[in-house]
Amino acid sequence: MATAAADVEAIERATAAAVTPREVLEIGDWLVTLDPGTIRRANSAVPLRHGLRCDVAVLDEIEAAYAARDLKPAFRIADAPGLEDIRTELARRGYLSEQPTLVKTGAALDMIAGARGEPAPVERAPGPGWAAVFTSEGFDPADGANRVAALSRSADAVYGGISEGERTIAVGVAAFGHGWASVHGMRTDLARRGEGLAGRVLAGLGAAAQARGIDRVFLQVEEGNAGARSLYRGVGFERAWRYLYWSR
Repeated sequence: MATAAADVEAIERATAAAVTPREVLEIGDWLVTLDPGTIRRANSAVPLRHGLRCDVAVLDEIEAAYAARDLKPAFRIADAPGLEDIRTELARRGYLSEQPTLVKTGAALDMIAGARGEPAPVERAPGPGWAAVFTSEGFDPADGANRVAALSRSADAVYGGISEGERTIAVGVAAFGHGWASVHGMRTDLARRGEGLAGRVLAGLGAAAQARGIDRVFLQVEEGNAGARSLYRGVGFERAWRYLYWSR
């Protein structure tokens, strides 16, 4: 499905705000996030339009910004036709593309309607049980800790979770900005998958968005994650565009 140019820019700006990189620059028509952590969306340069001519001087400036901070330059480029010249130039410079990821858009009302059970409760701040899911068995503890820290810094977010007793078993985050709600950090205890818990978390996040008068929601999911894609498709999310990371 086609995405309006204004929505592309709003979604990219909202993404950067949600993942809270250490520093954000604007260079030409690019948003450049700079962070030493493991969240790639927080440490990559992304064009704010899907029709953008290749300006080699701007690419040079972006690379210099990463080098000045002792970070490896990385780019996050949609496979839209209007960015072909940029992809060609990155390949000429020795960059390789990887990790195809889908940006999907949906509606808060559909998130609520698709739940099997009561929507998960949401809080304005993450608790220790919420954070523990990210470092539980089966998840990379270093990456999990990094994501907890980043998402906990989001300026305007709510944190959904389902618990049994003192143990939290499914979580997610909704951040708000630029006219959108965005979903991040969806995690379910590996032993409890298939029970509809993630759908209930989505419903809780959707209800929080609706309470703010926001119905438009986006999320990003790796193309190879069939389970997550099925979950999101089941509550009405549709593909907006596909991107890949470019790095040396």
